[in-house]
Amino acid sequence: MDNLSLETNTDRRQLRTLDRPKKLKILVVDDEPDNLDLLYRTFRRDFQVLKADSGMNALQMLAAEGEVAVIISDQRMPEMKGTEFLSKTVPQFPDTVRIILTGFTDIEDLVEAINAGQVYKYITKPWDPGELKAVVQRAAETYDLLKQRTEELRCANAQMALLTVLVEVTQAANSLEEILKPIATAFSQSFGSDACILQLIENNNLIATQGSYSEGGSVENWLAQDPLTSEAIATGNIQVSLNILKDPKLSSVAHYQNYGVQAHLIIPINYRNKVMGVLSLQWKQPHTLRDDELKLINLSAQLVAIALTSSFYHQTQI
Repeated sequence: MDNLSLETNTDRRQLRTLDRPKKLKILVVDDEPDNLDLLYRTFRRDFQVLKADSGMNALQMLAAEGEVAVIISDQRMPEMKGTEFLSKTVPQFPDTVRIILTGFTDIEDLVEAINAGQVYKYITKPWDPGELKAVVQRAAETYDLLKQRTEELRCANAQMALLTVLVEVTQAANSLEEILKPIATAFSQSFGSDACILQLIENNNLIATQGSYSEGGSVENWLAQDPLTSEAIATGNIQVSLNILKDPKLSSVAHYQNYGVQAHLIIPINYRNKVMGVLSLQWKQPHTLRDDELKLINLSAQLVAIALTSSFYHQTQI
């Protein structure tokens, strides 16, 4: 099997489009409308800027919008000081980088906040746009680096978890069928899919033997009618469409519409040039997969082939 093969140029274009870096979100918080507008105009070209005029409104915005890369907050605001507001964001958004703008000397509060890891840096008013831009750019780079390292650690943990599951189920299972559902579960949880199906193949045809996992508890199996599945079996290569609605070959396919699947990755399980089965990962929203994630999935699929072969051999010897 090739190290990695995607289905078409269309799919490659979709993959590049979804992997293209989007503008990072930043949140600016200031109770003075003129300052808030100036902060917005300073950063709107480089970032997706959210605005709030108080700490309470900012917390509500974060609850609705989710994590942002950087928060820039004024210190002196009514009802809630900037340091108090930022401290409330730490438990839910530990990776967010926080910057305080202060127009007065309140060293005790600022030093305490910095030492507690709640504030990355403070800037005194009147702030210089060039200086603030440079600080925010470094903060965004810090956020990106932290996210990258977190993702690398997640991938390493996912690979270890998959390997552990494959070893355990292969050794413990009494039949080939018993290992399919645990493997499907491990793949789905490791790669954050909404559903996963692992189905066996004989003579290049899908057979009834399968294992599946879904957060909702049940999975509808339409792989026998799926164009990506047919191509995966015929070529022995991974097939992927990460945005079904924008894929002219798949957007009108009934089962994608009926079951709300918007991204699909189908991996043939190959052993010595023979397709033993297919592994289907499905998402309800358009999905992003980096090259290293695809390579990890490909490697893991090869481990599944070894596990299936080992289980099949064990079963024939009983």
